[in-house]
Parts: sequence; C-alpha cells; structure tokens
Amino acid sequence: MKTLKTPLAGLLAGLLIVTAAQASDEVQLDGAKVGHWTMDFAAASKLAKEKNLPMMLNFTGSDWCGWCKLMDKGVFAKEEWNKYASKNVVIVTLAFPNDKSIVPKKYVARNKSLQQQFGVRGYPTYVVLDSDGETQLGRLGAGRDKTPASFIKEFQEVTRFSASSVAAYAKKNPDKAKAYKAALGEVRASQKALRDWIATGPQRNDENDKKFEAFKQRISEANEALDKF
Repeated sequence: MKTLKTPLAGLLAGLLIVTAAQASDEVQLDGAKVGHWTMDFAAASKLAKEKNLPMMLNFTGSDWCGWCKLMDKGVFAKEEWNKYASKNVVIVTLAFPNDKSIVPKKYVARNKSLQQQFGVRGYPTYVVLDSDGETQLGRLGAGRDKTPASFIKEFQEVTRFSASSVAAYAKKNPDKAKAYKAALGEVRASQKALRDWIATGPQRNDENDKKFEAFKQRISEANEALDKF
C-alpha cells in the first residue's frame, strides 16, 4: 500500500524541523538571533561579528543520536542555559539526521563542508568559534552528568580566549591589559607548540616522552600565570 503525502504529513515534517535538533527552542531555518538555535550559518556568522560574540556550532545526529538527545534534554532545554545563551552566544544547529526532511536541501552540502572543515567525526560535537566565525577557540562534547551550569563553565573556559573576552578584560583593567595579553599569548604559543610537535608524528621513546612532559609543563605554567589575572 502506498503512503499518501497529505498536508498533515507535511505539517508533521515541519514540526520535526523545529523540534528534532533542540527540544528546548525552535530552530530557525533562516536568520539568526542571539541565544536562539538557527540552521542559517551565514546569518549567524554575520550576527556574531555585529555583536562581537562567540559562536557555537552544534554538529548533531538530531533524530537518531542518543548522546545528542541527552544533551538537548539535560542542558539545552533548561532555562539556565537559555538565559545564559540569550546574552552570550550565537548558536547554530548543523544536523545530520536520518530523516532528510529535517534539513533544508540548501543546507545539506554546506553542513558536510563545515563538518570536513572542522574535522568533526562524531556527534554531538560543539565547535566554539570566535566572533569572526572562523577562529576555533575549542570544542566541547557530551556527558551523562553534564548540567547547564557545568556546560556553561566549560564554555566560559574556552571563550576566555575570545577577542571579545580579551577586549572586555583590557577595558575593565587597563593597567593589567598588556601583561594579560602577554600571558594569554604564552598559553596559545605553548598549546600550538605541542600541536605542531604532535603533527610531526614523534615516535614513542624515552626522549620524546620527556619532550612531551616538557610541553605539558609549559602549558600548565602558562595557564597558572593566566589564572592569576
């Protein structure tokens, strides 16, 4: 027996679009608003630049991913997260659902391109970008025990390196701005040094184990210096 596509079926598909990715809030298909989930990456990028706010890209399995649904229910559906996000972050849904009607065709290829660009291999992955919509500040993941408070804390740890956060600190503490930026620069340099070294594919031996520990020690000391501000 063939299934007829009725207006009701179309309505249900539309409802899936706005509820499957984040049950806590409607997902805009076009346009962007601070703290509201949208599929419109271009509009979100423009908004982030205008508001000088970080972006968070939610790469999600949407209608099939258990961990995604767990985070949607335990974190993003909560008022504490919504209140924080409404003032502090531009959030984008990049869905890869089984039900292909959930994502408009115009976004399918773009979602795949962004997935490749940021090297996302599993769901959910939350990629945090600076206000330029390009600079990756870090990424977050799912967790059974995560709460709005714990996730917000993780997000704040990542975004303390954002241009807006640095500018805000410098404005509030002009006498410490130069030293703060220097400390932040050392954190970034120490992390980059380790990433670059790992990219060379060093073999596992005593000498390289010592180098690895030295990189870790430099990063730890840099973070301790930054934490004093």
